[in-house]
Amino acid sequence: MNEQKYPRKEPEKKSGQNKIPYFALALITLGFIVVFAAALLSISSSTEPLFGKCVAVVEIDGTLTTESTPSTVFSEGTYGSYDIAKKIEELDSRDDVGAVLFVVNSPGGSVVAADEIYDAVNNLNKPKVAYFREVAASGGYLISTPADYIISEPNALTGSIGVILETYDVSGILERVGVSSNPIKSGDMKDMGSPFREMTPQEEALLGDAVRETFQQFVSTIKEQRGSKLNTQLFNQALDGRVLTGRMAKKAGLVDELGSRDTALAKAADLGGVEYKSVSEIPICKVETKPQSAGLFSMASFIDSLRGQSGTQISLNYR
Repeated sequence: MNEQKYPRKEPEKKSGQNKIPYFALALITLGFIVVFAAALLSISSSTEPLFGKCVAVVEIDGTLTTESTPSTVFSEGTYGSYDIAKKIEELDSRDDVGAVLFVVNSPGGSVVAADEIYDAVNNLNKPKVAYFREVAASGGYLISTPADYIISEPNALTGSIGVILETYDVSGILERVGVSSNPIKSGDMKDMGSPFREMTPQEEALLGDAVRETFQQFVSTIKEQRGSKLNTQLFNQALDGRVLTGRMAKKAGLVDELGSRDTALAKAADLGGVEYKSVSEIPICKVETKPQSAGLFSMASFIDSLRGQSGTQISLNYR
């Protein structure tokens, strides 16, 4: 007997069964749209260019030192001269950088640190502009001299061309309280500069020679870099270490123009062939010149705070 065949009846689909995958797909699509829109917003608000060239801005703040100090919640860290020099050197290999703007706000500092940064700026094969924000004195001025153009705020302080080596003599105080120092040394001048005794005339003469030699190098560098731009009479007057305003420095030929940060940024863009319609639209590539925070209880921060408290206290400084 043949079995009667009946058409197979498909089970009824529950209401909303196919809607769940479609709803999930819609959520995923919406998420992609939001992320993409946020990325576009971030790009549009950034001064970093997607295409074309930019002006790299290098900010050099504070006292010039050879040692880096990490940032903490209590203080802002600084890069040492070696790290800053490396940041500057790297700009030569960047095709997106059309020119470099050095924003200088430094009273100077270590001779070695200033010379190290100076060499990096001098060897940079990009159009470069220096801008004096508030203080660009002594070593702060030296590192700016290789720039193709120097712009200063009218009331910025600069000049202070000179070298100083400081020593201290606390032997009188120690004698009053009955404390004496008895160093065992291999030569008469081994403890030269010790604060526990008076300096001899021979030691003063020797250190004086070192200061004068470094000073002559400083002056020669300025003459080499500024050349015919210098007003010889006013420049020679400034060699006594006096501080100058931006206006006075321009008269002496130490700076090329008085202006603002925008003035300097536009000049750098012009020299580097960076296209822009207004100064606010000039593409900027920020160069990080301050270390990231090392944390509140960083051992590195503690150790670095102790550096420089031991060893010789004699050091040459442009300040």
